[in-house]
Amino acid sequence: MPEHPRPPLPFREFLVKVHSRCNLACHYCYVYESADRGWRSQPVGMAPATAGRIVQRIAEHARAHALPSVRVILHGGEPLLAGGEFLARFVRGLRTALPAATRAEVALQTNGTLLDETLLRLCRTEDIRIGVSLDGPPAVHDRHRRDPAGRGSHARVAGALRLLARPEHRPLWAGLLTTVDPSTDPLATYEHLLSYDPPALTLILPLGNWTVPPPGRVPDPTRTPYADWLVPVFDRWYGSAGRAPRVTLFDSVIDLLLGGDSGSEAIGGAPSRLAVIDTDGSLTLSDHLKTTYDGADRTGLSVHRDPFDALLRHPGVAARQAGRAGLCAGCRACPLVAVCGGGHYPHRYREGSGGAGHDNPSVYCPDLVRFIGHVAKAVAADVPPAGGPGAGPVRTPGDRGAGHGG
Repeated sequence: MPEHPRPPLPFREFLVKVHSRCNLACHYCYVYESADRGWRSQPVGMAPATAGRIVQRIAEHARAHALPSVRVILHGGEPLLAGGEFLARFVRGLRTALPAATRAEVALQTNGTLLDETLLRLCRTEDIRIGVSLDGPPAVHDRHRRDPAGRGSHARVAGALRLLARPEHRPLWAGLLTTVDPSTDPLATYEHLLSYDPPALTLILPLGNWTVPPPGRVPDPTRTPYADWLVPVFDRWYGSAGRAPRVTLFDSVIDLLLGGDSGSEAIGGAPSRLAVIDTDGSLTLSDHLKTTYDGADRTGLSVHRDPFDALLRHPGVAARQAGRAGLCAGCRACPLVAVCGGGHYPHRYREGSGGAGHDNPSVYCPDLVRFIGHVAKAVAADVPPAGGPGAGPVRTPGDRGAGHGG
């Protein structure tokens, strides 16, 4: 793994696994259905003493690096299984411990099945924003997101979203998170998501790699099932004249094409500023690495013994903060590297010799090439001629010199 070319960047996001189990059994879950089995040895719920130590360590990191803000994501498993009282104590303790100059943004990512009025009132009191996972219409969502008895969860999630849409709760709603399924009708899925009037939409590609490819991704560069899904959704979104919600992937690609930077590890190659803490207090790397091999995210560090600065010095953090220098030679030479940034780090993994580890392009490379090229053409058609009002560079597959740093 590469050494840090400069001092590591301090963490700004802290994903806290407040509960290690879930009330759903989603087929594609990267925690329970991947190569990693570490969840089996984790405490089911986080102990109050561990929660208190995490709060102290986050405050210590914020103070040491004079952070103006931190983002803390309550996660799992299903974080609402931890109970409202635990969540409220954690958030109050965090805001009390942080330096006066550090603002805390707190969010939780939930499957939505346990969300009710009581929990929403608690989130309003404690200023906790809520992201909900929804994959589309009932037939699409319930294909993968079922409970252990095999029952679909769409009806319960839809009920939670109706509660979130009420005027008194809507300010809490961070948006929807949707895993792309290339076997589904993209526009029917998108229109269903829009029917809830979400403030934002995060479309994510399934976590896969060269050893365990994502569904439908075969070793044929002429086939682009995920771009084929994303392109019509982008066209519908882009043609909506500002009436559509923010879509993180689309916004990021457009920003990068216009010479801006990415705020995401998944596209554009932004350095990772995320630390993950398990229910026992273990400090780990991105939990998305669980899809590569057993133990890939583990570091041997713990909040009970180690500050977050110790995690900053881990080679796995160096690899995910290396930017373009950490990419394989093929990616560094690619004209799209300024936009795709090599793609999401876990998507580059390959087991065995010859390009083993993460020294590879993304398994989604053909999809990224097609999708970015399509967006580039759409944006170029709307950008004024060079030198005109608001003119800016549009990076296209031929713009070899357009780098963004990384």
